[in-house]
Amino acid sequence: MYFGGLIIGFSSFLMIGLFHVLVIQGEYHFGVKIWPAFLCLGIGSCVLSLLIKNAIVSSEFGVLGFCSLWSILELFHQKKRVEKGWFPKKEKNR
Repeated sequence: MYFGGLIIGFSSFLMIGLFHVLVIQGEYHFGVKIWPAFLCLGIGSCVLSLLIKNAIVSSEFGVLGFCSLWSILELFHQKKRVEKGWFPKKEKNR
């Protein structure tokens, strides 16, 4: 049996869940100004996925890269959700 598909599927599931939390917490603590961090991680991961010969590891980096890039869009959507009151807004220190 070949477990590569299950490994990639399970880790993709975990990464999507992780990035969901990262977007919410990142927007809460830093606002949308952290989007360049997601961009650098996304581009770097995609480049690494092209350079790695192992199919499973290359796929994992590809998924990581696209999760990071998609998180940029979600970060700006999260800002709008906060403005609508769907998520808590961080209070500024006085």
